[in-house]
Amino acid sequence: MKSFIQGSEMKKQRESQCTQKTISLLSPLGTIQVRGCENGVHTIQILMDVAPAERSGAAPLSCVVNDSPAETSPELQRGVEWLQAYFSEPQTTGSLPLPAFHHPALQGDAFTSRVLQVLLRDVKFGETVSYKRLAEMAGTPRAARAVGGAMRRNPVPLLIPCHRVISSSGQSGPYMSGKGDHLKQWLLTHERQGREG
Repeated sequence: MKSFIQGSEMKKQRESQCTQKTISLLSPLGTIQVRGCENGVHTIQILMDVAPAERSGAAPLSCVVNDSPAETSPELQRGVEWLQAYFSEPQTTGSLPLPAFHHPALQGDAFTSRVLQVLLRDVKFGETVSYKRLAEMAGTPRAARAVGGAMRRNPVPLLIPCHRVISSSGQSGPYMSGKGDHLKQWLLTHERQGREG
């Protein structure tokens, strides 16, 4: 137990030693805050300050920087560019490099980290996977409920696409602890249309 506590303290200490900066984006989902340091992206927060944008076949969707510090790390900038492409040219995201991630939940071989890595690696743009199937893919076939917990702890939604995880019945399931279910539907539709277009 002592080594676990020491390990947790070391992770907190490493993260607190980072000089984090936040870039705020105006997206079709509302404001998105991307927070990171020179080592990578720490968190993405969708503020849900407006209703998701109505879809129009005529105009492409956009995601623009609303507020940004004068200097940002290349990894943070890479995360912002990926998000901008996701909304304006979603079919291109598969060929874009993702930023490095620098959050304790994404380090090591803990269950949450392993499940999120499998999701990122194996569930591509426009695809969905059930909680049960993702548990199987991560090597823990009886852990479907725990996969739901891992999705709730995802510090970088959109970059790690927890919105692509649905229930075995085909229902979309909760997003952002049930507060963002409408966003999950929007994202799944966005990807389906981007894949067809």
